[in-house]
Amino acid sequence: MLFFTQCFGAVLDLIHLRFQHYKAKRVFSAAGQLVCVVNPTHSLKYAPTRCAAAQTSTEQGALPPCHHHDAVHDPQLVPCTCPLFSCPWEGHLEVVVSHLRQTHRINILQGAEIVFLATDMHLPAPTDWIIMHSCLGHQFLLVLRKQEKYEGHPQFFATMMLIGTPTQADNFTYRLELNRNQRRLKWEATPRSVLECVDSVISDGDCLVLNTSLAQLFSDNGSLAIGIAITTSKVHNAEAEM
Repeated sequence: MLFFTQCFGAVLDLIHLRFQHYKAKRVFSAAGQLVCVVNPTHSLKYAPTRCAAAQTSTEQGALPPCHHHDAVHDPQLVPCTCPLFSCPWEGHLEVVVSHLRQTHRINILQGAEIVFLATDMHLPAPTDWIIMHSCLGHQFLLVLRKQEKYEGHPQFFATMMLIGTPTQADNFTYRLELNRNQRRLKWEATPRSVLECVDSVISDGDCLVLNTSLAQLFSDNGSLAIGIAITTSKVHNAEAEM
């Protein structure tokens, strides 16, 4: 009976996932956009991350704040950029993508425009949704987090991080778009580098921020579809023409 129950539960999960993917394809196929259905993961990093630990030590006067390379002892090495886990891994930027795919099983989608479909938005905070986006010869990390910035008031934070240096990140612009029920909401900004802390980006509010009521306004049966587009920045294009 236990074996049957576990198998039956797995089948139901698979059916639910395929149904969500079918609905997303039906809605967005007309636009020719690729759809990635992303299931939530309860964050395991609280068990503080290396980044959070550095910030705590700063408050105690032991270490400088966590910006760019400051939290990395060897400037040639980067800590794990996956915000879901307190992962001790360190490596070069060139192998970050391999680590995320092989160790954390992060999906990667290719294309100029994609749709990020986050399921089960009703789950309690803290919860994360994450994928990688390959575009224009670079890889980007999209992080959607449900977190209580104020007790009892969960919010959703979405940001795009370039798996590269801050200088490289300045060459791109990303756009996140919500579109449902004759309503449209856009966020456009320069991506941040993964050498910076995702926690810092969210704490600063330098990302798309939705309160619960606004997220529900754009969600469909507990799923939130976010359109993603990445382009090269105008400054970068002008310099290339010169």
